[in-house]
Amino acid sequence: MNPLAALVAERSVIVCCGAGGVGKTTVSATFALAAALAGRRACVVTVDPARRLADSLGVQSLPNTPVEIDGDWPGHLHALMLDTKGTFDDLIHTYAHSTEQAEGILTNRLYQNLAGALSGTQEYMAMEKLHELVESEAFDVVVVDTPPTRNALDLLDAPRRLTRFLENRIFRALLMPTRVSLRAVGMATQAVLRTVSKVAGAEIVQDAVTFFQDFEGMEEGFRVRAAAVRQLLADPSTAYVLVTSPRPDAVTEAGYFAERLAERGLAPAALVVNRINPRFGGTHADPSSAAAQLADLEANLAALNEAAEREEGSYAALMAQVAPAALGRVPLFGQDVHDLGGLRRAADFLFS
Repeated sequence: MNPLAALVAERSVIVCCGAGGVGKTTVSATFALAAALAGRRACVVTVDPARRLADSLGVQSLPNTPVEIDGDWPGHLHALMLDTKGTFDDLIHTYAHSTEQAEGILTNRLYQNLAGALSGTQEYMAMEKLHELVESEAFDVVVVDTPPTRNALDLLDAPRRLTRFLENRIFRALLMPTRVSLRAVGMATQAVLRTVSKVAGAEIVQDAVTFFQDFEGMEEGFRVRAAAVRQLLADPSTAYVLVTSPRPDAVTEAGYFAERLAERGLAPAALVVNRINPRFGGTHADPSSAAAQLADLEANLAALNEAAEREEGSYAALMAQVAPAALGRVPLFGQDVHDLGGLRRAADFLFS
C-alpha cells in the first residue's frame, strides 16, 4: 500500500503541521477526503479563522460542530472550524457542579473578555476539540489543520501548560476555601493585585477574584482532561505530517518542527512537499532530440526541469532528517485548490 494511503487507512489522528502559506489547510482536507474515499468516517478540523477549509470543501461556512460534506465516496467526510470561546463555554458546562456555577463563570466579565484571547487558549481548545471528537467514537480518523509551525508547537504544549497553571501556587491560593477576602492570598500576590487595581481599576480585580472563586472544584476536571490529551498526542495511533513547499524558508521551518518533535520523543510519519514544479518529458528526456524548429520550447523544457531538480535539492536534507517518514509530492497546479474537484486531484498525487 502507498505509505500515505496506509496512514489514512490505519491512524485515528493525523496532525498536519507546517509554515504559513504552504497549503497546509488544503493538504489536511485532502487527507480527510482520502480517508472518506477509503471508506472511513473522517473529520477535518481547522483552527485557522480564515475561510480556506470551507472554500476547499465547497461550502459557505463551517460551525464549531462537525458538518457532513456530501460526495460520492463510500465513507463519510465531516469538517468544522474551531470556535475557541464556544468550546471553552462547553467545557465550563461540562465541569461545573451546577448550572449556577456555570452561569457565574460564563457571565463574568473577565471570562467574557479573555476566554478567546488569552495566550494559548486557542491551542488548548483545539486539543480539547480533538479529544472530544475522538472520545465521541463518531469518527475513524480526525485530521487537525494546525496554525503555522511555531504556534502548532504551542498547540502540542497547551495541555502541559494548563496543568502547570492549575498547579501554580497563586492560582491555588485564589482557590483557598476560606475566601473571606484577599487576606487569603499571600502578601506578594496582594501587592500584585493592588498594583493591577491602580492601573486597570478595582472592578477588574474583583472580577478576577470572583472568577477564581466560581472556578472552585472544576480544576480537577481540566487537569484530568489535559493529561488525557497529552496521552492522545503521544499515542502510536496519532500521526504527525509535516507540510512544506520547496521554498527555503518553509523547508527550514519544517526542519525546526521535526527537531522539536524529536525533543518530545515523536517523529513525523510523513512529509508532504506541496506546489513543486513538475518534470516535463520524463526524468530522462533528451531535449537535444527535439526538432530544430522547437528550439524555444526545448530551452523552456530544460529550464523547467532544471527548476524541478533544484527544488528537489532544496528539501533533500529535510527528507533525510525525517526518514523513514513517507514522502508525498503535490505539483504546482494551474490554479488554487478551491473545491472538491481540486482536492481529488491533489489526492490522486498523494494516495494513488
